[in-house]
Amino acid sequence: MHAQFVLFDGFDPLDVVAPYEVLSAGGAASAGAVSVELVSAEGPREVVSGTGGLALRATAALDPGRPGLIVIPGAAGRIGDPGETPDHDAGAGQTPQGDTIPVLLGRTLTTELPALLRAAMENPDVTVSAVCGGSLVLAMAGLLEGRCATTHHMGLDMLDATGAHAVSARVVDDGDLVTGAGVTSGLDLGLYLLEREAGPRIAHAVEELFAHERRGTVWRNEGPEPAGF
Repeated sequence: MHAQFVLFDGFDPLDVVAPYEVLSAGGAASAGAVSVELVSAEGPREVVSGTGGLALRATAALDPGRPGLIVIPGAAGRIGDPGETPDHDAGAGQTPQGDTIPVLLGRTLTTELPALLRAAMENPDVTVSAVCGGSLVLAMAGLLEGRCATTHHMGLDMLDATGAHAVSARVVDDGDLVTGAGVTSGLDLGLYLLEREAGPRIAHAVEELFAHERRGTVWRNEGPEPAGF
């Protein structure tokens, strides 16, 4: 299983690094059955995060035709107004420091990323995953209508407004779409993806290595509706 981690200008480093390390460790624990890669819509380039100018290097272009996982992070910046209008004049490589999270997320719509993600979601061999505001990137691109997903608790109303079914859970499994809530949920999301794709023994070994126990129940649209709540 190959996992492509998408970088865009202003990304949140923890949204990337937490699940990246989990799946990378899963690759070691599974004798190479899991591999990871940093990508961007534009191809190989240095991508500046929204946290103190920290940058990571994408080594390849996002390939929606490659089977496996695609993981989209959220953004790091000032909280701002969820309804704030993105800066459509800014392109790839725009320095994100000082921008608000809604602007950073909205700016992804001016790149090739939405088209690439649409192609990925139409590919039956790809599972698309997102951490925190990464779900909003998908939602604002019109890709989550009718789908069950989660995001940071401050963005659940916005997720609902795009036609998605927002779920207040740490991890939501909607088949070929798996999403995580706030930034630290990237660890839980990574461990769940590892369990789902490589098996519980591999996931448990990585969980022990990281001294981290997943929290909460992974939400799936299965079973009877709860009553009396």
